[in-house]
Amino acid sequence: MVLHTESRKDQSCLIVHGPDQPGIVAAVAALVTRNRGNIVSLDQYSSDPSSGDFFQRVVLNRPDLAAAMPEIEADLARTLTPLGLSWTLTDRSIPKRMAILVSTSDHCLLELLWRHRRGELPVTIPMVISNHTNTAEDVRAFGVPFFHVPSAGPDKAAAEAQILKLLEGNVDFVVLARYMQILSPGFLDAVSVPLINIHHSFLPAFVGAAPYRKAKERGVKLIGATSHYVTNDVDEGPIIEQDVARVTHGHSALDLQARGAYVERAVLSRAVQWHAEDRVIRHGNQTIVF
Repeated sequence: MVLHTESRKDQSCLIVHGPDQPGIVAAVAALVTRNRGNIVSLDQYSSDPSSGDFFQRVVLNRPDLAAAMPEIEADLARTLTPLGLSWTLTDRSIPKRMAILVSTSDHCLLELLWRHRRGELPVTIPMVISNHTNTAEDVRAFGVPFFHVPSAGPDKAAAEAQILKLLEGNVDFVVLARYMQILSPGFLDAVSVPLINIHHSFLPAFVGAAPYRKAKERGVKLIGATSHYVTNDVDEGPIIEQDVARVTHGHSALDLQARGAYVERAVLSRAVQWHAEDRVIRHGNQTIVF
């Protein structure tokens, strides 16, 4: 299975958000029409129609889109910016560039590589970076460059600097596919692209290390996984996707870990796909997912 970018040719995705007010939908529809576009799909949400926040995702088709993009963007600035609305317009035929950071656990990494090879994720993968070497052979088998950046000891500055050098100008977002290192605030500021993490618990439960052991000790009946954007607050960034699996008293901590791996893979894959398709709008510490 191969994802044909041809099916996305001449399609763009418009994201609009800001203070809700009468006339936004009409203004967007009129703008698309006068720029010879056709709305393919439209999703919107208002937190409160009287004084809330408005969010909209529009996929539109416009012949010769690439040539028309500057003109459409100028029209958006004239039409929406005076209303206090923020907007982004992306060409859907251009896949986002996604780097993957991983440690020793390979299940989330291999799931992403496999889905990418099948054409299920509208991304390119310019690199995989790891602080270990056990996944190198598998990554290269998918035709993806692998970089080993050791990160031993309490001082991670040198490793983070090397990772930043690899990422700079080469990626649109980064996925932490069970990368078991806490990234510094300085790194998060410098990287300048979104980072998506998979945490192996149903947040906000069991933040931090060893969540399956903590879940077993607590005697839970459900385990889960959470994919979220990375912020300076560990495991507290805006949540993109979550899911759960039922467990019993008979499951050991290792059983929970094995069962949870399936959930982690699915949750992270969905979060990556939604981000790559511009379906996620960040709003404070929350997300709107269309």
